[in-house]
Amino acid sequence: LGFVLPYGDSPFDNEEVAETVYMHILGHAKKYVHIMTPYLILDNEMLTTLTFAAKCGIEVIIIMPHIPDKWYAFLLAKTYYEELMQAGVQIYEYTPGFVHAKVFVSDNDTATVGTINLDYRSLYHHFECGAYIYNNPVVWDIEKDFQETLSKSQKITKEDLFKAGFNETVSRYGEFC
Repeated sequence: LGFVLPYGDSPFDNEEVAETVYMHILGHAKKYVHIMTPYLILDNEMLTTLTFAAKCGIEVIIIMPHIPDKWYAFLLAKTYYEELMQAGVQIYEYTPGFVHAKVFVSDNDTATVGTINLDYRSLYHHFECGAYIYNNPVVWDIEKDFQETLSKSQKITKEDLFKAGFNETVSRYGEFC
């Protein structure tokens, strides 16, 4: 039943295959899009697509790591939280540690899993690959994994955004030099 379509993306062919797959899933969702990514560094198109989906009533949930591997990428990701949350995107952080999955799953019928982070470097500058899955029973397994990860994650609130100042966050994760 259904299909699994492997795909690759190259920075040399001027085709943003990975970004197109992510935007396709966001643009065709009817109920939800659930996302896990270790990095969140968005360009204007992806930011607009994520916020537009949420504003249209699609449940958009992003799970990020709570304990980063790169503090500077973690700080940069947090700069998008407020705008995403104002549009209705829900952001969670995986509290046991670092989540490294790169997953989009939508409406119990569509998913993609691969190497593609939700960041500018992955989408435009790296060689990446993934599997686009449609109407295949494995989509249920991917959503189940997402829900299990979500149950171990903390929802970020507006209060959380302003609790720790920039200097506190930097001292927690490292110094600039």
